[in-house]
Amino acid sequence: MTDTTIREYTRERASEDEDQASTDEETETLVCPECDGNLVSDSERGETVCEDCGLVVEEDEIDPGPEWRAFDASEKDEKSRVGAPTTNMMHDKGLSTNIGWQDKDAYGNSLSSRQREKMQRLRTWNERFRTRDSKERNLKQALGEIDRMASALGLPENVRETASVIYRRALDEDLLPGRSIEGVSTASLYAAARQAGTPRSLDEIDAVSRVEKDEVARTYRYVVRELNLEIQPADPESYVPRFVSDLDLSDEVERRARELLSTAKSKGVHSGKSPVGLAAAAVYAASLLANEKVTQSEVSEVAQISEVTIRNRYHELLEAEGQVV
Repeated sequence: MTDTTIREYTRERASEDEDQASTDEETETLVCPECDGNLVSDSERGETVCEDCGLVVEEDEIDPGPEWRAFDASEKDEKSRVGAPTTNMMHDKGLSTNIGWQDKDAYGNSLSSRQREKMQRLRTWNERFRTRDSKERNLKQALGEIDRMASALGLPENVRETASVIYRRALDEDLLPGRSIEGVSTASLYAAARQAGTPRSLDEIDAVSRVEKDEVARTYRYVVRELNLEIQPADPESYVPRFVSDLDLSDEVERRARELLSTAKSKGVHSGKSPVGLAAAAVYAASLLANEKVTQSEVSEVAQISEVTIRNRYHELLEAEGQVV
């Protein structure tokens, strides 16, 4: 045999020996070294034990699985973690790299002046690369506006997410020409708050928006009509918990205010009335009935409506309740 043939034969035999050794090793690990019984893995204790004699072959095993449990496929998908979750509240859905503003290294030490300059340049270029075209720049500005206004109004994250989705739909369906980015983003937030059952009045929205109230109302009606959004009329009761909390009143006042509004709705008193005014008047009336005095001025400041409106609605609510005014 030639040298080449001998070398190939030697490599083949070596490979066969390695395969046989790995097969033998697998066989050894699958059977108990004491009684040749079957081995099973106990994930709760992190052990490999023999089914027949109970010998613990391996212990302190590393569990590569998740630390959570899921009982159906949808729950498993929700809890699966493969990086940061995507979110509609960012123009790129959170899939890009974000360089932090702290000028510190991984150990918490401050960077040198040269390194700080380098990091600032990297942040600048990173921001430029994150927005590839005018549509993404538009979306970035609008979502920033939504986040700013939602923070000022104390709206939860689910409202911000819904507002972001509404704005994305408006952008995709080309509803922005002729309207400002701030106007459409404000209208989206107003619609999302009403959809989520945590409404804010137009006056409250106007206080944090960069556009006029008339433009917000006009844009809101246009967006709702064009996107076919299903938004129920605002319920006065949805404003009550916030007013009661801001005025630092008791649960008894909230309960009495809900009762007053429920009676008013059953008798049709609420028809054609501002839900914010009814809610404020109900809180004021309930505070008097519960002997927790608050002034009309305090309620007016919290609800951002006039004292005249509170007085008028207050009398109507008590009359519907059968109370002496």
